Amino acid sequence: MGAMPVGEQIVAGLLTIDQAWSRATPPGAAAGAGYLTISNSGVTDDRLLSVASAEAAIGEIHDMTMVTDRMTMRPVADGVVILAGGTVVLQPGGLHLMFVQVGAGFVEGAVVAVTLTFETAGVVEIGLVVYPIGSDGPTEGADAMEGMAMDGLDSAGAGP
Repeated sequence: MGAMPVGEQIVAGLLTIDQAWSRATPPGAAAGAGYLTISNSGVTDDRLLSVASAEAAIGEIHDMTMVTDRMTMRPVADGVVILAGGTVVLQPGGLHLMFVQVGAGFVEGAVVAVTLTFETAGVVEIGLVVYPIGSDGPTEGADAMEGMAMDGLDSAGAGP
């Protein structure tokens, strides 16, 4: 296995994978989840077929949906289609990567090595950056500095 990209866009064929992250798991938790964004700049669809990690005995693609006021989570049988010119966001409360029997669990600040297998783009190695329990991931606090003036600079970073 080559170097695993962490915290950067990963280009695999006509796919771009970005915002790959996970949440830390509580002590003794048997499962963890992963989230990311996949964009397809091609003119044909691709499909995420499977996920695997040495950190878990089982890797699956799951979807969460509301059924009669109850949240249900199930494996996605035929993978996830990334439409030509489209983007799929795997996020909390929806489509996500599921890791079962995670052993020591996911520790904040660590990176979970993951292998994604696509129908066209093939095998892609990524790293999920582990954020704190309950985190909203890499976008958390992204707007925290918006509109602030700092040391003589306006919110656009320009001086007087």
